[in-house]
Amino acid sequence: MARLSELLDEFFYRPDEDVSALDALLAGGEEVPVAAPEELPQEFLAFELQGECYAVPIGQVREIVKVPPLTELPRAPAHLLGVMNLRGDVMPVYGLKKRLNLVDVPAVRAGPDAVPAPRAARIVVVHGGSEGGAGIWVDAIRDVVRLRPSTLEPAPAGIASGERPAVVGLGRRGPELFILLDLEQALA
Repeated sequence: MARLSELLDEFFYRPDEDVSALDALLAGGEEVPVAAPEELPQEFLAFELQGECYAVPIGQVREIVKVPPLTELPRAPAHLLGVMNLRGDVMPVYGLKKRLNLVDVPAVRAGPDAVPAPRAARIVVVHGGSEGGAGIWVDAIRDVVRLRPSTLEPAPAGIASGERPAVVGLGRRGPELFILLDLEQALA
């Protein structure tokens, strides 16, 4: 018991202790080192397109659904694959492969000549502002990833301005690389 009390005695205040540094600190004489605020990670939904890993902010994603039958739209732009009926809401479904220059000609996904959807393919339903939602055809869903802002990099020069205008940056988590997309530009 005596040994424990000797150990504890070092932690308690004693009247003969030198507390001048504490008094100076309380008087504001020395600056208190401020701990850097902890960096809060941002969440992204990661998915695959043509073997590359892309990501969009998770706050823009409404839901993920299996690929339903799509209805084709005559004379629609190449990146508009068709429309789908999601619980009574008719919404456009876009393919980003052509928009991102991953393919020359996108696969036909609606109508009588439609290519069947691969098993892992999904539609990512995103918030579309006042016009309602929109769907994005992806080859597969990877994961929800948390990336610290310090690991995010701007898009390389030439990529964002010309070849792939919807690419706004890159994110890294260990050896994995995520290509970050601006959905508004991707769906325009």
